Amino acid sequence: MAVSSAAVQPRPSILSRSLSLLADSRNALGFGFMLPAAALLLVFLTYPLGLGIWLGFTDARIGRPGIFIGIENYQYLSDDAVFWLSVFNTLLYTISASILKFALGLWLALILNQNLPFKSFFRAIVLLPWVVPTVLSAIAFWWIYDSQFSILSWALMEMGLIDHRINFLGDPVNARASVIAANIWRGIPFVAITLLAGLQTIPQSLYEAATLDGASRWQLFRFVTLPLLTPIIAITMTFSVLFTFTDFQLIYVLTRGGPVNATHLMATLSFQRGISGGQLGEGAAIAVAMIPFLLAAILFSYFGLQRRKWQQGGGD
Repeated sequence: MAVSSAAVQPRPSILSRSLSLLADSRNALGFGFMLPAAALLLVFLTYPLGLGIWLGFTDARIGRPGIFIGIENYQYLSDDAVFWLSVFNTLLYTISASILKFALGLWLALILNQNLPFKSFFRAIVLLPWVVPTVLSAIAFWWIYDSQFSILSWALMEMGLIDHRINFLGDPVNARASVIAANIWRGIPFVAITLLAGLQTIPQSLYEAATLDGASRWQLFRFVTLPLLTPIIAITMTFSVLFTFTDFQLIYVLTRGGPVNATHLMATLSFQRGISGGQLGEGAAIAVAMIPFLLAAILFSYFGLQRRKWQQGGGD
């Protein structure tokens, strides 16, 4: 008996059925859109990270792949005074700069949030230190800190505050303070503009209600501004700490870790040992040793964001 061609329908292929399911599922469609970004992260982030961890367990040098030596690089670093000095410098640099950037950035954001004349112009000016390339900023500070032609020393001498030129980058204490000041100058705009965006999301009705209840300016900041700004502060300071902790360009251009390793950070020491010195395994081990500190900063951000549950009326 003949079967009509209309009664026999071709079965859809597996590919067409999969595409149909993707089109019907918003989550699957979103996953599909994320695949290109995930592939880029896998190639340019995950692979270098894995390679760096592997190199940290080898005696690889530039031009030679090396062999697996276990934790010998880390054992050597545990007895290396320069490495521990770089850890101290990195923590001092990160903590000092981050605290001052947060305090000055928040203060600047509160000022820019007021109804000031030409406030759009001032907001644009504030961003300049952030958008200028780091190397150019470092060269400018290198000139400002020059031991013979420092414009800062000249100005202080003209005002009668000092009687001799300051050796900004030749003295260990002055060098640490100088690079921290340069990092603060570069980082304040990022903190200020980000916190300013958070301030502008706070409803004015909350301030009006608190003012009617007799709240002072400090109480407005303490009980209205600060709690609602906490999630933004957590995100902003996490990025600020990450940027500061992994800083390389500013230090490399200004001091290259000197004088006598007083400004060597873990990032610059890793470069010096791994690239300039050719000890890829040792340089990779120093870079891997930075990971626990970076994970701690990320965890700080995560727990800081938990405040959102409290703000939305949920449990702690």
